[in-house]
Amino acid sequence: MELFFDPKSVVIVGASNAPFNLGATICSMLKEFLCYPGAVYAVNSKGEAVKGFPGYKSVLDLPQTPDLAVIIVAARHVPGVIRDCARKGVTRVIIESAGFSEEGEDGAALQREIDGIARSCGIRMMGPNCLGTLSTRDKFCCFYGINPSLVEMKQIFESPGTMSYIIQSGGMAVLVMESLYYDLVGVNKVVSIGNKCDVNEADLIDYFQNDETQVIGIYLENVGDGGKLMEAARRSRKPILIYKAGKTEEGAQAAMSHTAGMSGNDRIFDSACRQAGMIRLSSADELHSLPKMFTEMPLLKGKRIAVFTNTGAFGSIAADLLVESGLAMSVLSPQTQERLKKAGQVFNVKNPVDIGPAPPQTYLDIFEILLSAEEVDGLFPVLSVWQPFVIDALLELIKMCRHYDKPAAIYTPNAIAKTISIRAKHRIPVFERADEAVRALAVSLAYEAFRERRDQAISQCS
Repeated sequence: MELFFDPKSVVIVGASNAPFNLGATICSMLKEFLCYPGAVYAVNSKGEAVKGFPGYKSVLDLPQTPDLAVIIVAARHVPGVIRDCARKGVTRVIIESAGFSEEGEDGAALQREIDGIARSCGIRMMGPNCLGTLSTRDKFCCFYGINPSLVEMKQIFESPGTMSYIIQSGGMAVLVMESLYYDLVGVNKVVSIGNKCDVNEADLIDYFQNDETQVIGIYLENVGDGGKLMEAARRSRKPILIYKAGKTEEGAQAAMSHTAGMSGNDRIFDSACRQAGMIRLSSADELHSLPKMFTEMPLLKGKRIAVFTNTGAFGSIAADLLVESGLAMSVLSPQTQERLKKAGQVFNVKNPVDIGPAPPQTYLDIFEILLSAEEVDGLFPVLSVWQPFVIDALLELIKMCRHYDKPAAIYTPNAIAKTISIRAKHRIPVFERADEAVRALAVSLAYEAFRERRDQAISQCS
């Protein structure tokens, strides 16, 4: 699987100097933006060089056998190209061409043909109808049609992260990467798998167990092998956040025309996700908004949440959101309440804890009191950044959470632009909406509960 993300040589079949040629955009990405150090070859009908890379009329004419072939030619030509790859000894192929099972029975027959060729020749194949792979640490990307000046590619590659995505749709892959840049967690690897006639999401879940990935995000339009996916998810030592389109009949029909995706029974899929420990997402936005809860905070180990706010109106809002999500408001003990009274400027020492204008030390004291309380499993700070010192207090809160092994889902009831700026500048895992923060606590608890069940089952079997 590594050769799909870190090939030492690659051939782009279909790259040419024709106007708007998509293969040429891959060559541009590798040469002009990534300064890819490996050998790159272009194959086209004229055998012409592309973006300074040598050109050939056939894969068979290449001076060496490349680690990876990226194919982006008309669908009818793909079987012949794969046969040439097999004769040349290429073992990894990404087919970015469309026109296969997503376009009806003729396309499906063509897809079966290329699948049969690849399997008989020992070729692992990604796609067809996909965007390919991206690896920030390996400085490799074979996405076609991407203009780095219009996408935050520079920042994405300059700040490698720990979030890896398996995404069926190429357009969704780009959207998630752009959105994640404005959040907190950086990208490790992204793969667009398209019609996935060979390499699928289960293969990639297994692969991501052994690299820098901390959290796996998945966007699917169909599940071809549910059993294989669920087994891979159960084995995973890393959280898996999954959004599946096609819940409704209309959505399923749309998926079918996009990546040949049939949705299947959504209730069965939902139940299977819970059993396998995958976090089923309620919106595609959660693919980039929730990972920071897993990378920046300890997991939530119980339902009891303490709310701390410096703007009183949000106390009742927070309580409603927590209870509606299946969490609970912590009942603070008399001892905890007495400690809070001594902190000063506290309007309410019961949960939610409410303060008015107060100095920095009051914030730090309250954080410490609540996190150290046995009756508190996690925090929901709803703190308006009305003074710069609130930012300093939140930075200290992150350290305290790690010390006490309890998470905080931080929401700042300020303008979203201000919240995003605070998150980006100070690396604070701040959520843009109160319901988003509560959702993060709920999924953290769900994943921790699954881990406990799995570990107990393993312990009983050993």
